[in-house]
Amino acid sequence: MIYSDFRSCIILPARRRRRLGARVLKAVSSNLRLNILKLLFDKGPLSYTEIMNNLKLSPSKDAGRFAYHLKVLLNMDLIEPDVESKKYVLTDLGKSVVDFANSLEEKAFKRRMLVRTSRLAIEYFDRNKIAESLIKEAGVPIDLAQKIARETEERLLKLDTKYLTAPLIREFVNAILIERGLEEYRHKLTRLGLPVYDVTQLMKAMSRSSANVEAVRMAAGNRVMEEYTLLNALPRDVVDAHLSGALNLDNLAYWILKMNSFMHDPRYFFRYGLTFREGSSENMAVHPPKSFRAALHLMANILKIASAEISREQGISFFNIFLAPFIKGLSKEEAREELSYFLSSINLTVSTGVSLGIETEMPEFIAESKAMGPEGGDVGVYGDYVDEAYTLASLMLDSLSAMSKPKPIFNPSLIINVSPKSLGDYEGENLLYEAHKLAVYGLPYFANSSIKQGGASFLATGHIFSADWRGDWELDVLRVGCMGSVTINLPRAFYESKGREAFFENLYDFSEKALRALEIKYLTIKQRAYEGLLPFLAQGEKIDLYCRLDNSLFLLAPVGLNETAQLATKSSIYESNKSLKFAEEVLLYLQKIVEEYSNRRGMRCALSLTPNLEASKRMAALDIERYGLARVNISGDRENPYYSCLENIAKNPDIPIERCLSIEEKLHKFSLGSHLVKIAVREEETSPEHLLSTTKKIISNFKIPLYAYDITLTYCSSCHKTFHGNQLKCPSCGSVSTIIKFTRENTRYKLSQ
Repeated sequence: MIYSDFRSCIILPARRRRRLGARVLKAVSSNLRLNILKLLFDKGPLSYTEIMNNLKLSPSKDAGRFAYHLKVLLNMDLIEPDVESKKYVLTDLGKSVVDFANSLEEKAFKRRMLVRTSRLAIEYFDRNKIAESLIKEAGVPIDLAQKIARETEERLLKLDTKYLTAPLIREFVNAILIERGLEEYRHKLTRLGLPVYDVTQLMKAMSRSSANVEAVRMAAGNRVMEEYTLLNALPRDVVDAHLSGALNLDNLAYWILKMNSFMHDPRYFFRYGLTFREGSSENMAVHPPKSFRAALHLMANILKIASAEISREQGISFFNIFLAPFIKGLSKEEAREELSYFLSSINLTVSTGVSLGIETEMPEFIAESKAMGPEGGDVGVYGDYVDEAYTLASLMLDSLSAMSKPKPIFNPSLIINVSPKSLGDYEGENLLYEAHKLAVYGLPYFANSSIKQGGASFLATGHIFSADWRGDWELDVLRVGCMGSVTINLPRAFYESKGREAFFENLYDFSEKALRALEIKYLTIKQRAYEGLLPFLAQGEKIDLYCRLDNSLFLLAPVGLNETAQLATKSSIYESNKSLKFAEEVLLYLQKIVEEYSNRRGMRCALSLTPNLEASKRMAALDIERYGLARVNISGDRENPYYSCLENIAKNPDIPIERCLSIEEKLHKFSLGSHLVKIAVREEETSPEHLLSTTKKIISNFKIPLYAYDITLTYCSSCHKTFHGNQLKCPSCGSVSTIIKFTRENTRYKLSQ
């Protein structure tokens, strides 16, 4: 009896459930009722009016029909009213019905969509993968991700296309996210890359500039990294400032990957050789060099390897000093030949710029340092090798001169560190004369060693590393680099202001954003080193890595100083003391901002007055677009606008060179991090004697740290000769099509288009 009753209790509910299931299916047999359920599933709670509007029903024509269908759903417990919000919501049963209906539709739909995935494979469409991507990439909640995936699928099914692609699906998802006001999720889900048209145009542009296919690949990759950095690595206000032209994040493609420049210390490798992390590299280890040839080969290899981790410039300061012990007893002919091989190897194989520092006198702070010789052994002190250092400097100039006779070699660059003592010394003057024979073609850079008594190293990019950070020349000038630089738009700060106070407030705002961006780069590069992505720079003991990241230089580079002074004072910096005083006031204010940030954050920040034509062109063009040509103060014209650097004005033949140098000297005291003075040379002044006399004048009378002689060069590939000036045809053979020109737009000579 008990057993029979038990069986009765089981059977009766089952029958009722079957009847209920039939009634539920009947309730959703109407397309309108099913659409109401799906709408509430996707949108959440909605009012009576909101449901009608979303279904595009007319309140006057469809009210009765709609009320009937709504009542059916209420009676079947598929929806229920929410008393507080006065809206309708799905019940658990209603949600189950929607899930079942969607599953049924999928199985009943015979045509399955094909997708070309980002994994370079073709597979059937699966909306669950959309939900998974939303959850994994953008952190979207599971329920919301499933709703978006379902809506994406519904829209894609309406397309009449042979196949789908991953980018197309992502575009649909992003469109839905925007429609729902989910901007932050869309921001994280954005796909990086170039449209097909842009890639085609990129290849054409590279072809016109005589670049190779690797340059095309790198340029495309750079665009991806630029987009990633702006989307994912920097604060929105910094990104907006960069995109608007208030700032320019220089070398943006490498912002989260590489340092800008680096100064090597070859003694590190003379002592330990070149080693690689075991288990993570297939490269062979190189022992400490036994000979001059081995030392040069080692340095060439160091520069090649490090170029993968440095974006612009590498340097070896005190080149002839540190190598002096290796040429003791070697004939000049042998040493010259090895140097020629070394210079050509760098020119052909190192992708970055290379600066080699040549000393004309033995620096006092190095003279008593232990000298490192063959096989990493100690061989006295460097003061014992004065003659060898001089010989090596002379041979370097001879080698570069011989190699540059047909066509100048612009990489590597020699930085000639001129000591006041060498000006009155026979050997020193002879060395300087040979250097100025090369200066006739703009090749060497000249550094004034009298300014930085405690030691300094220089790069052709204008970067200056002085012993003023930790107070130790080895810690401050070697195994350090420039982390990065940000250019700030001074004219923009003026355009956006309505008075003096507002102008300086804008300067502070621009500078603060720029310095924050530099700090983010610093922290990111440290993370790259920790991740093992900078194996060369991060080699050595953890407490003393080869690259001293904490001593890195961070540069804030104002652009448009002269244009801003003209806006404020109605005259150029070179035309009035009032304008010059205004420029000094601006730089002093920026210097205080930089110093305060540097002290507060423990970062080696400084100002830079080194020209950046690319940034100045970009900023000038954006300012014209923003304010109109009539309001802005630019150099150039509407088609080729730019903000001038000081040396652009200095090219005016009516301004005496002494006046130009005096102004550069006054402004340098604010720009201690980077400052290259380009001295324009007229064609009638291109003699070694004339240039040497100018150098003597600079070293004796002006505190200018780094300068180079600047003249446009024309080369004929037919007769293999180089001429001064902007020649329309070859002065020797008369050819026109064989002419190529080299100009120094920023700090290095480049092929002029």
